[in-house]
Amino acid sequence: MLERKINIQIDPELCDGCGLCITVCPSETISINNKIAQIIGEESLTCGHCIAICPKDAISLKNPEFEKIGFATFTYENKWIKHGKFETSELVRLMLSRRSCRNFKDKNVDKDILEDLIKIGTTAPSGSNCQDWTFTVIPTKKDVAIFGKKIGEFFKKLNTMSKNIILRKGMTLFGNKKLEFYWENYYESVKETIELYENKGIDKLLHGASAVIMVGGLKESSCPSEDALLATQNILLGAHSIGLGTCLIGFAVNAIANDSKLKKSLGFHKNEAIYSIIALGYPDEKYRRLTVRKKIIPRYITF
Repeated sequence: MLERKINIQIDPELCDGCGLCITVCPSETISINNKIAQIIGEESLTCGHCIAICPKDAISLKNPEFEKIGFATFTYENKWIKHGKFETSELVRLMLSRRSCRNFKDKNVDKDILEDLIKIGTTAPSGSNCQDWTFTVIPTKKDVAIFGKKIGEFFKKLNTMSKNIILRKGMTLFGNKKLEFYWENYYESVKETIELYENKGIDKLLHGASAVIMVGGLKESSCPSEDALLATQNILLGAHSIGLGTCLIGFAVNAIANDSKLKKSLGFHKNEAIYSIIALGYPDEKYRRLTVRKKIIPRYITF
């Protein structure tokens, strides 16, 4: 969890007492005294709202753990975009253009690009600004193949278990229907995936991706799964803009969540959970148009 100690400092020589910092502070950490902003609270979210809104640049952060994000593969203008001043049509076009990629070129992704993607992930919001997400990278095609074998071993064991009708029915009798559900919905497709890889070298799990980014969180955080998934979406969109294809691999998330030995072998902590696994690489596919989405009918609540 992020400490709530005060990490900001105010330069009285620059502050003109406008009070804008007070209007955006969620922790009521700042007050105006003698026409100068001063720290009065005992804790802070370290959200940076006060720094971002100060017209005189009088507020700064003194915690070395926080810094302006710098990227290795591109630069950006350090200027806030006002509400309504970005092309919504282009944002939506980017979102609709990102598709799950299952055909990758035989080319590794540079480490700087992978780390820039993670930094893009950290621009997402997090519950109480905890920023307790974790990012684990499998950096090369060779490493991804080894990781895929580890995941495959888990599902081979699971398939063996689900074939046991006595075990399935026994678990169902005691209220655990997971194995029966797996047998009915996934056994055959998983069996086919394993056989294709072992007999023909066709990878239908990670699709021959060049790298993997696993996004996790600390279980004691306020909302670790939401934090991780918000960061994941940022990575997916950032990857597309950089020129990479991505695919979420839910089966791998399930394997790590249910195999403690596998989780330990990958170096994850006991209080850490993995919420998304992103396979990525240079796409060997090119689409020509945007497609459709399922129609949504929103629910409205009025009082």
